[in-house]
Amino acid sequence: MNYKHLFFDLDHTLWDFETNAKNTMQHLYGHFSLKDIGITDFDEFYKQYSIHNQRLWQRYHKGFIKSDELRWKRVWHTLLDFKIGDEKLAKEMSAHFLDMLPNRTALFPYAIEILQYLKNKGYRMHLITNGFETVQHSKLKYSGLTDFFENVITSEGSNSIKPNKEIFEYALKKAGATIEESLMIGDNLEADIQGAMNAGIDQVFVNHINEQTELKPTYTIYKLQELEDIL
Repeated sequence: MNYKHLFFDLDHTLWDFETNAKNTMQHLYGHFSLKDIGITDFDEFYKQYSIHNQRLWQRYHKGFIKSDELRWKRVWHTLLDFKIGDEKLAKEMSAHFLDMLPNRTALFPYAIEILQYLKNKGYRMHLITNGFETVQHSKLKYSGLTDFFENVITSEGSNSIKPNKEIFEYALKKAGATIEESLMIGDNLEADIQGAMNAGIDQVFVNHINEQTELKPTYTIYKLQELEDIL
């Protein structure tokens, strides 16, 4: 295929969200002395946080909750699991988390190298992300990715959300790209792969965690370096 425009997802595809989020939460666990109020096991705390975070993101994706609610309620529900009904603490932790997380710099192996390779080959690269505008731009800046991307399309900026086809149509228009010359590269089967299918765009499923699926993406890779075999 004669692809010219590559649309990347950011979190869990290039930017190692799990590592960065865990390191940030570990810092907050100490900063807010959670051990002293009865949360004695950080790993257990983080496991519960991850469950609530995932569940609330799914609700956000489906339009059931707004971004503000997602941001603090994932911490609130986690604290409740440990019998701590402290809304003020949840909101403070959430604010600190969102301040610190975007400054973290862990990327998946070969992320910079593959972007440089694709840039050298003349591909035009863009991001389509369900993240928040200022947060995503900070992540790009601190992890050295900004210069690789012509356009950063966020759910906030486009007023739509993956997997809705509107966000992909908005991205194509902004990039001046056609469906035929575009390729979506992401890790999330629903948001990135099904979303791109909905919009008629070919997809690369970046299957970092060896997930099983009934979907049939155009391409599947298990590490970023394998993009060199496709492009």
